Amino acid sequence: MDIIPLSELLLNLSSQLRCHFQWSLVPELEIQRKEETFSIFQALLLHRRFIGLFCSSSSLSLLCLIKSSHVFEVFSAVTKSEKRHALVKKSWCIEISKVMMASSKNTPPVNNRTRISITIVTGLCCFFYLLGAWQRNGLGKGGGVITLEAVTKPAQCTNTTDIVTNLDFEPHHKTIKIPQRANPKPIMFKPCDVKYKDYTPCHEQKRAMRFPRENMVYRERHCPPENEKLRCLIPAPKGYTTPFPWPKSRDYVHYANVPFKTLTVAKAGQNWVKFQGDVFKFPGGGTMFPQGADAYIETLAKVIPIKDGSVRTALDTGCGVASWGAYMLKKNVLTMSFAPRDVHEAQVQFALERGVPAIIGVLGSIRLPYPPRAFDMAQCSRCLIPWTSNEGMYLMEVDRVLRPGGYWVLSGPPINWKTYYKTWKRSKKELKAEQKRIEEIAESLCWEKKYEKGDIAIWRKKTNDRSCRMSSSSSSVKTCKGKDTDDVWNKTMEVCVTPFPKVSSDVEVMKFPERLFSVPPCVTKGLVEGVNVESYQEDNKLWKKRVSNYKRINRLIGSSRYRNVMDMNAGLGGFAAALESTESWVMNVVPTIAKNTLSVVFERGLIGIYHDWCEGFSTYPRTYDLIHANNVFSLYQNRCNVEDILLEMDRILRPEGTVLFRDEVDVLNDVRKIAKGMRWDTKLMDHEDGPLVPEKILVAVKQYWVAGDGGNVRNSTSTLSGEV
Repeated sequence: MDIIPLSELLLNLSSQLRCHFQWSLVPELEIQRKEETFSIFQALLLHRRFIGLFCSSSSLSLLCLIKSSHVFEVFSAVTKSEKRHALVKKSWCIEISKVMMASSKNTPPVNNRTRISITIVTGLCCFFYLLGAWQRNGLGKGGGVITLEAVTKPAQCTNTTDIVTNLDFEPHHKTIKIPQRANPKPIMFKPCDVKYKDYTPCHEQKRAMRFPRENMVYRERHCPPENEKLRCLIPAPKGYTTPFPWPKSRDYVHYANVPFKTLTVAKAGQNWVKFQGDVFKFPGGGTMFPQGADAYIETLAKVIPIKDGSVRTALDTGCGVASWGAYMLKKNVLTMSFAPRDVHEAQVQFALERGVPAIIGVLGSIRLPYPPRAFDMAQCSRCLIPWTSNEGMYLMEVDRVLRPGGYWVLSGPPINWKTYYKTWKRSKKELKAEQKRIEEIAESLCWEKKYEKGDIAIWRKKTNDRSCRMSSSSSSVKTCKGKDTDDVWNKTMEVCVTPFPKVSSDVEVMKFPERLFSVPPCVTKGLVEGVNVESYQEDNKLWKKRVSNYKRINRLIGSSRYRNVMDMNAGLGGFAAALESTESWVMNVVPTIAKNTLSVVFERGLIGIYHDWCEGFSTYPRTYDLIHANNVFSLYQNRCNVEDILLEMDRILRPEGTVLFRDEVDVLNDVRKIAKGMRWDTKLMDHEDGPLVPEKILVAVKQYWVAGDGGNVRNSTSTLSGEV
């Protein structure tokens, strides 16, 4: 702080004051009101060459200002109240002497007038010291006290209420009861019964059987009502072990983590999975590529530009254990794999345990939870989806999520029906008619057949509205209409074609990795409300800074220790982009009540999904290593129970997994209180911009514990050090 000369300070203050003091030592000094008096005292006390003293109690007692170079000035103000007393520091006079002695060494010899002034000031100091001590002892409650009336002209004061009459500088914040928010009471959540170790709230078989089987409705999401929700902690199976690090996890999974051998028998001849000792081994095979996914992908790469970054996002419909998606990662292609929870028990759970993106899902009666034009390619490898049923509705849904210029691969029935009709136990006529119908639907969608050889057929979607000239077969196809084509959450699938975008060139997005930080077309065209080029670029800078701070908090972030990562409120995908690494992948979730930005995420070459966090997520327990929750609980305030969201997070988080919360401090305090009852260790940390920012970071680590006999648990010593 700059030191202002006393003379200048007094001159500046004198012009603002109204109530005049008639004391000869400071004739120009006036007082305006209480607030200004405080600021005057503080400013003067900061001056290095002056010693200020005011005694705080129920009244303003004294202020002394001393300038030791040439002029000594004293200002004294004493107010009258019912309980008048003064606190006068004995050290004040000592400090005055020090200043006087120090200043005398650096100033010319003083004259008699100066000595007289020093004598007067010293006398005043001693006088006020004794006066304060006398009043402090309670002996001075009567007359004889210098009052404000004795040194002022009351008639000149415009408002007597401006006089400070009741000052108290003692800290009282510790004694004031701070009003409490309606915080949830701390609850110690008990473990669920061991039978719920693989509980998937919105895909439970018992509830699913209540719904019709037509169009696979019973395999879709059916979440429990409020009174049927589990409010306990899903246990890990006995013997649960931390998954193998990537890339070893692609080929091996601990048996104790997913103790299901059904697929090893049902798919024994197709090289899906084998059981060896205490682990499952995944040779990389599939129904249509039993010799391994690598050779299959190489065949596709002869037609589809997989290797040069043109294809970055892919969709695998009916993925099995997601071996195709696992091996596409070698080409730097992110595949969103989905399969229902059906007789092929735990196939999606195997995929996630391997470190491969996957969700529980099905092509049924509800639209897929992705925006239009999301994927660069899609494939069905003997997925057994009835593509010709419902007037081609399922192919139309794939078309909706396929980017202009994207590819669709079909391997399996009815392709190469001449070879497999006996194996499939179907007639030649039926299979031939089915393939013909698929090709007719594809033509109506403006898909061009690029390849058919052996078991594989490949189509390519036209790039824009100009390149798609509707044929006679497509003239009867209905075009989807609606104000918001991105509004697909829980919306019924329709028999209609999503219109092509009107573009100025054939290429909409750049190749990966350039597209990760380049401005997405939907932003440049102004298709995302509230997002422009500048705000998008600022968001990138912000998340690079934040992720850098996260890595300082936890140096393992970005490594294979946290392979499966989820961002619960992804926004523009800035967190995932800043975290981009071959060691991990991020499921970018855009809440259905948040701004719809999922198209931005996909155009950056990332993957994500729509979801409502008031419901369970479409995954198995213990499938994510790291969860990022940015303002999720502020977003969902007064919409659903905070406990339910946290319990769902606990369900999908692996033992010893980590959660990074970012929210307002009062919200995080609520979260922290609940988390302590969930066997989580927590630590509250300041914002990267400093402690004065109200937004904070809460780091939580889930303790390791497993189900025992009768639902008992055993705790490990894994905690978050430095808990605050």
